[in-house]
Amino acid sequence: MTNLKSSCDAILSGVCAGDPRVPGVVAQVTDRKETIYSGAFGERRLGDRPMTDDTVMAIFSTTKAIAGTTALQCVEEGLLDLDAPAKEYAPAIGELKVIDGFDASGAPKLRAPATDVTTRQLMLHTAGFGYDFFNETYSKLAADHGQPSVVTASHASINTPLLFDPGTRWEYGTNIDWVGQVVEGVRGKRLGEVMAERVFAPLGITDMAFTRTDDMKDRTATIHARGADGSLTPMDDFALPDDPEVHMGGHGLYGTVTEYMKFIRMWLNDGDGPNGRVLKPETVDWACKGALVPPQKVTMLPGVIPSLSNDAEFFPGLAKDWSYTFMVNSEEAPTGRPAGAIGWAGLANCFYWIDRQAGLGGYWATQILPFADAVSFTGYMAFESAVYQSMSTANAA
Repeated sequence: MTNLKSSCDAILSGVCAGDPRVPGVVAQVTDRKETIYSGAFGERRLGDRPMTDDTVMAIFSTTKAIAGTTALQCVEEGLLDLDAPAKEYAPAIGELKVIDGFDASGAPKLRAPATDVTTRQLMLHTAGFGYDFFNETYSKLAADHGQPSVVTASHASINTPLLFDPGTRWEYGTNIDWVGQVVEGVRGKRLGEVMAERVFAPLGITDMAFTRTDDMKDRTATIHARGADGSLTPMDDFALPDDPEVHMGGHGLYGTVTEYMKFIRMWLNDGDGPNGRVLKPETVDWACKGALVPPQKVTMLPGVIPSLSNDAEFFPGLAKDWSYTFMVNSEEAPTGRPAGAIGWAGLANCFYWIDRQAGLGGYWATQILPFADAVSFTGYMAFESAVYQSMSTANAA
């Protein structure tokens, strides 16, 4: 597919050469069998070594689908009831209260939740958790009451009050970190071990982990901060912690795009991997379907902490749903992504999609804060559009 390569190369090289630019980007496309496009342009750190397809990235929330997969495996084996109280598997979640604002002195007003949190609600982001960079209440808890950031990967960072009674609405947050705690309670092992044994081994993934090897550290791209003037500053002292207190199922993995393609192919192949089955076909089928109950719906993510995120939304104006655990676009997207496809993103401007209908998926990785970076996200949308345009041209021929 010469047209695919030339189109995508032009987009990747363009975002690295423009003004403003991205420091570097790696992007790949896969069909059900193999990677059909791989491009790496720019630098791992401004003025430093070039980006390569084996560059290690902090993949942030693109971790979520992998943690969700380990929970689906527990369901398949009859070890996890999605509708049982999650505290049966992760007792600490049963201690959390709902926050109803702050009193006159600024102290949080807390009360017991109307119902217990369930793992189904956690997987669908309807349990009541948020993120401080998308929610004013959590931001105030961090600023005024010392609530630690999730990037600390600590128990204290997820022991937050619920923003509303479980199951009453959708809000994107630390839910999948708690899913990881549920899986650890079921398996009696740390989440990283479970992933390595039950997801990575059957998929042949060796370059992905919560704790990097020395070799992975040497290949890791630096996260850059985008200034208001469009400039980029390397954040040399910022990284997700290696050997973290909590294996954060919501955002904690490091990995390469090349390895993530193996995970995408598993979803394209009904749960099968080159070294064994990860999920049953029927599990894959229902896990990809939107499962929110109206009036629950996926909403725009407001950038409450500007250094970490801009306002963010995929395909504004189009209906979107949530599954186990992906965003589902309920209508065809402007890129050509069909209704019913799945995908999501990671805070440092990583984006992916999985189109099971066409047997196609892709991943675009940059390392920039804040999220929803105009240059990177626009480049990603052009990349995804170019893939579908190339397919359309090839089919017409």
